[in-house]
Amino acid sequence: MKKLIRISIAILALSLALLLTISCDSEPETASVKLALDWYPNANHLGLFIAQQKGYFEEENLEVTMYTPSDPSTVLQTVGAGQDDFGMSYQPDVLLARNEGVPVVSILGVVQHPLNSLMTLESSGITRPGQLAGKKVGYPGIPTNEPLLETMLKSDGLNGLEDIEFVNIGWNISESLISEKVDGVVGAYWTHESINMENIGYPVNVMRMEEWGVPDYYELVLVTSESYLEENHDVAERFIRAIKRGFEEAISDPQAGVDVLVAENPGEIDEDIDRPGADLLVEMWQLPSGGGFGTQEPARWNSFVQWMKDNDMLEQSLDASAAYRADLGN
Repeated sequence: MKKLIRISIAILALSLALLLTISCDSEPETASVKLALDWYPNANHLGLFIAQQKGYFEEENLEVTMYTPSDPSTVLQTVGAGQDDFGMSYQPDVLLARNEGVPVVSILGVVQHPLNSLMTLESSGITRPGQLAGKKVGYPGIPTNEPLLETMLKSDGLNGLEDIEFVNIGWNISESLISEKVDGVVGAYWTHESINMENIGYPVNVMRMEEWGVPDYYELVLVTSESYLEENHDVAERFIRAIKRGFEEAISDPQAGVDVLVAENPGEIDEDIDRPGADLLVEMWQLPSGGGFGTQEPARWNSFVQWMKDNDMLEQSLDASAAYRADLGN
């Protein structure tokens, strides 16, 4: 009887050891990843900093370094070259980069709709693109703003840019509008510049692009390189899971998310802009159709790619389906 008990104990101990070994083997190795932001920390990034502060990256065995490059316009190049593992960028820029052979791919739709917009001073009485005929419109020198504005103008009965005076104002967007150097501006975020201008006593009229002829597109996306995704698919999935948890919390309580943003970036956040901005972004982080955070829809990629091709921004041979991975974010 004692012999039988000893054998049973030995079998039990062996089973426990085997289970422990299996458990240890199933635990993913810790991976260090580097994320390049598209701009300085702001309300668009709430979910990232929530995931960092609350340990969601750590729970996925990830050590994440987030930083803003000295020149954020280089994010797609550094990700494509493998200098950064992930980056925050914009759907139009991703497509332009792929058109030039940069092997980047969107793996998460962060901001689901355009934030770029056409703005005029409320005092001007200009509330639609067609009213800008014969007037000056400023832009920050970004080439994609030209076809975006032209589409908006044509959608309201004008011939396009030939009916206005298009002025490169650099990044002096708000200042140029306030001083009436221009009658309208494009390239301004309606979740940022419009709030700032109202805060200083210059409320604006906002004309959203997708409401004036421009196909709906993803303003902000998470990208990686094709080779990194192929070699580190599991790491990418874990990274996305943690980010989704962060943004789902931001959607549920955006002001608590701003609290985290402020705590993680002391002295760097303008709460008078980012607090109301976070409230506006809640609906931008999700789809009205019921899709949750991160969703990327083939129809929207296809329609925007076709619009870019129609405006001679992309080669006709560019494959829209190769530019994103809908299975990772859905």
